[in-house]
Amino acid sequence: MFSTKTLSINNLILARVSAHVRNVSSARMFSDNTHKEHKGKYDVIIAGGGMVGCTLACAMGKNSLLSNLKVLLLEGSADKKFVLTQEYSNRVVALSQNTKSLMSSLDVWQNVENMRQQPVRYMQVWDACSEAFISFSSSDIMDDDVAYIVENDVLMEAINTELKSSTVRNVDIVYGAKIEGYELSKAGANIEKKRNLVKMENGDSYICDLLIGADGANSKVREAMGVQYISWNYDQMGIVATLHLAEESENTTAWQRFLPTGPVALLPLDSKRSSLVWSMTKAQSKELLSLPEESFVDALNDALWKEYPRSSAVDACVSWVGSVLKQVGLPDGAQRQLPPSVRAIAPGSRAAFPLGFGHSTKYVAPGVALIGDAAHRVHPLAGQGVNLGFGDIKDLTQFLSDALYTGLDLTHSSSLEKYESSRQRHNVPTQLAVDALYRLYGQELPPFVLARSVGLQITNALHPIKRLLMSHATT
Repeated sequence: MFSTKTLSINNLILARVSAHVRNVSSARMFSDNTHKEHKGKYDVIIAGGGMVGCTLACAMGKNSLLSNLKVLLLEGSADKKFVLTQEYSNRVVALSQNTKSLMSSLDVWQNVENMRQQPVRYMQVWDACSEAFISFSSSDIMDDDVAYIVENDVLMEAINTELKSSTVRNVDIVYGAKIEGYELSKAGANIEKKRNLVKMENGDSYICDLLIGADGANSKVREAMGVQYISWNYDQMGIVATLHLAEESENTTAWQRFLPTGPVALLPLDSKRSSLVWSMTKAQSKELLSLPEESFVDALNDALWKEYPRSSAVDACVSWVGSVLKQVGLPDGAQRQLPPSVRAIAPGSRAAFPLGFGHSTKYVAPGVALIGDAAHRVHPLAGQGVNLGFGDIKDLTQFLSDALYTGLDLTHSSSLEKYESSRQRHNVPTQLAVDALYRLYGQELPPFVLARSVGLQITNALHPIKRLLMSHATT
C-alpha cells in the first residue's frame, strides 16, 4: 500500500518530467521553425568566389576529410560560359611552383595546360638609374620553371571545370549572389548563437558553422568581424595591356625595369606576345591611357630602353663593387640581356587599376576566417598577390582537416589560430619587403640609388641568398 505522501511525491515527479518534456518539445519546435526560415544550413559558407574562393571550394571537395562537409559558395558574378579565343586577356597572374603544385593536386593544372600557359624560365630585373641588375633562372630553383603566366580567365575556367565536375559533390554554388550582411557567431554562446547568419539582398538567408571571407580587399566579412585593417593607397595605377613584340622568339623571360615613376614589367604569353604591367602615378596613367596606340607604344619602348640621368659617383661605386666581387670569386651573376622591343598593342586591351597595401591584424574570429585579398593586399611588383591567397588555401585546408582527423570541431579555436599564425608569419614579411622595395625604388637621390644598386649586385652574386628569396617567393 502506498501512502498519501508517497503518491504526492510521485505525482510531483511526474509533473516535473512532463513539464521538462513539454519544454524540450517547445525548444525543438522553436529550433525547427528557426531553421525553416533559412534557405539552408551549411557546415561552411565561402563568401566570395573569384580565383581564391573557387579554389578553396574545390579543395574542400577534393580533401578526403573535408569532402564530408556541406559547403556553399556564394559567387557574386554570373555563371558565364567561357570561350577560349586567339586573343589574350589583358589580366594575367604569375603562378609560383607551389601554386602549380596546389593546382595539380586538385586536378586543375591539367585543365590549364589543355588551354594555355607560358613558363618563365628566366627573369631579369634592373634599375633605370644605375647599371645594377639581378637575374633569376630555372637553375636557381632546382631546374624548375621560375613561374607560369596564366590569364585570369583561363585559370578561372580551369578551376570551375573541376569545381563543377563529378569529383566535387559537397559544394553548392549560388551565382550572382548579393549579400546584404552578416550576423557572426559569438564565443561561449549557446549552439544557436555559435552559428553565422548570412543575409542576402533577395531575402534569403543561410546559416553555417564556419564562414570564410574570400570577398576581396573591401571585404564585408572582415568588416563584420570588426578587426583592425591597416591600409594605404600608393597613389598609383597599374596599366595592363597585351603587347605584340617586334621579333618572334622563345619568349620565356620576364622583364622588369624599375623607373623613377614605378616598375614596368613584360610577362611572356607566347612567342610573339607579352603582357604588360606598368605602375605609375594616377596623373601619368590618365595621360598614357588617352594617347593613341602608336604614341603609347613609343612611350613604353622609352620606358624599357631610355637612358635616365645617372650619378657619376653611384656608377663609380657600382663598378668598384663589381670588381671586388670578381676578385673574391663572386662574379655578379649572368650576363645582362637586352629586353625586347614592342611593335604594337592589342586593340582595346589597355586598362588600369588602383594599387594599394592592406593587412588585417586578425585573420580569424570565432567561426570565421579570412583568405586572399580579404586578409592581405600587396603591390604587384613582385607578382605575389594571388600566390599568397593560394598559400592561405593550402594551410587552411590542412589545419581544418587535421582538426577533424583528431576529433575536434570544425571551428575549434586551435586550428583557426594555427592557420592565422602560419600565414601571418609568411604574409607579413612578404608584404613589408615588397612595400620597402616600392619605396626604395621610388627614390632618385644618389644615396638611395647607391644603396639599392649595391644591394642588388651583392644579392645577384650570392646564389644561396637568391635561392632563399626564390624559395620564400614560391611558398
